[in-house]
Amino acid sequence: MSLVDSNWLEKNLNKIKIIDCSWHMPQTERSGFEEYNKEHIPDAIFFDLDANSKIDTDLPHMLTDINSWELLISSMGIENKDEIVIYDNSDVISSCRCWYNLIYFGHNPKLVHVLDGGLKKWKKENKITNNKTISITRSNYKANENKKLVKDKQEIDKNISENEFNVIDARSIERFEGKVAEPRKGLRSGSIKNSFCLPFSELINTDDRTFIAKDKIVEKFKPFNLDHNKNIVFSCGSGVTASVLALAYSLINAKYMPTIYDGSWSEYGKS
Repeated sequence: MSLVDSNWLEKNLNKIKIIDCSWHMPQTERSGFEEYNKEHIPDAIFFDLDANSKIDTDLPHMLTDINSWELLISSMGIENKDEIVIYDNSDVISSCRCWYNLIYFGHNPKLVHVLDGGLKKWKKENKITNNKTISITRSNYKANENKKLVKDKQEIDKNISENEFNVIDARSIERFEGKVAEPRKGLRSGSIKNSFCLPFSELINTDDRTFIAKDKIVEKFKPFNLDHNKNIVFSCGSGVTASVLALAYSLINAKYMPTIYDGSWSEYGKS
């Protein structure tokens, strides 16, 4: 149950921890935190995707170290046994990246969900929001890092010849094919050799920002003729929308554990 709908969340508000992981592309000049301060789902805790990533790198949104993660989640008052719903108010469905991070660091996948349609759908249905600052009691969270769920550049390069896993890119077709410039300066255009392209936007309904139906997700993956004995690794520009594809695939393959090339094109496009 990677996704939950707004009615389920409304009925369970007092039984779960809620995270607002709104993040916006730099060119939008929007601040997720400023928007959170003005309005959020009651008792939601803000998760800053930039601040809560690895700091000693010029690559965006890289996974932090396990000690930093434990301190962060403890400061949010989240406990290992907590059921969590993550939402966002972002065009890039940034909640999925927080979903991935929590699973990577060992939170039970059955207890981590994304709100389908996010804050936009929640508000459209006139469900309650406020701007109250919540009181957090610090916890003592213990993480369990699952390093199999992340790939680095060396593993991506090795896979080009050895073909041990499939790589699917969540960027637009134009970016994947190198027909347009990358939004981040200093990156060449193009894509990883032998990878496939499935723009994340094709898996999202335009009207309410929910995920498309499972049977339609299956159809989106069909053209690749994937060998399902091999793992699927998702990539994108900076590891955010890759997580959208990972969540979508988990909806049609219950055994799938999200696996991301963390550096994504922000790293690979430098070479």
